[in-house]
Amino acid sequence: MHPMLNIAVKAARRAGQIINRASLDLDRVQVSKKQHNDFVTEVDKASEAAIIETLHTAYPDHSILAEESGEDYRESEYQWIIDPLDGTTNFIHGFQYYCVSIALVHKGVVQQAVVYDPTRNDLFTASRGRGAYLNERRIRVGKLDRLSDALIGTGFPFRDGQGLNAYMRLFSEMTLSCAGLRRPGAAALDLANVAAGRLDGFFEQGIHPWDVAAGSLIVTEAGGLVGNYTGESDFLFQNEIVAANPKVYAQMVKVLDMYSRTRLTGE
Repeated sequence: MHPMLNIAVKAARRAGQIINRASLDLDRVQVSKKQHNDFVTEVDKASEAAIIETLHTAYPDHSILAEESGEDYRESEYQWIIDPLDGTTNFIHGFQYYCVSIALVHKGVVQQAVVYDPTRNDLFTASRGRGAYLNERRIRVGKLDRLSDALIGTGFPFRDGQGLNAYMRLFSEMTLSCAGLRRPGAAALDLANVAAGRLDGFFEQGIHPWDVAAGSLIVTEAGGLVGNYTGESDFLFQNEIVAANPKVYAQMVKVLDMYSRTRLTGE
């Protein structure tokens, strides 16, 4: 395992312990609201602090972009992109679908990735060019070649309801196009599950880099494609993502293309 990936795994496991301990007594977890339907807990913050401490102990000069504390910019070609608890709303309710996501970006390209599911002790990892792994076993995207047979994951644009009408049209269209649409509520884990072949594809809009940085590398290293709704590979800062095996990806893009932010806003 690459030494930088090793440190990321150590950080993710530390965060996972904090999350699991807190999950045993959810009534005591302090929750505050960032905005409508967008929550943060003391667990998110404790998890993030543990991750940053672990990374900065090993690499004090690296920059960090984290969901809760924002950007800690340092003069470095390396940046860690962190979601300390993706699926906070699920966590608060005791619905066991959430994860820790850590990615290392070098000169704008994701090089190392960890998605850790503490409820199942599932560790997804990838290093660029070295393949994707679940608990040290090699994983591949699913083999289905028809969208009509595929199980697809998505996420609702939940924060401000913006774009919800267009999304509901897309939701209807995708529901009619595939074998089943699922909305589990943690994009990083959804992407990891696409890499493992448990979902055949995933799409979401209104997402952030920390939701998708790690998962995107895990998908591509598992033989999948990741891009924005128009099918181009530029997605990290585009607020939209589609991921699937190459055949299903092409068919998803046909449905998604007209819903792309670039199409709708002319950007």
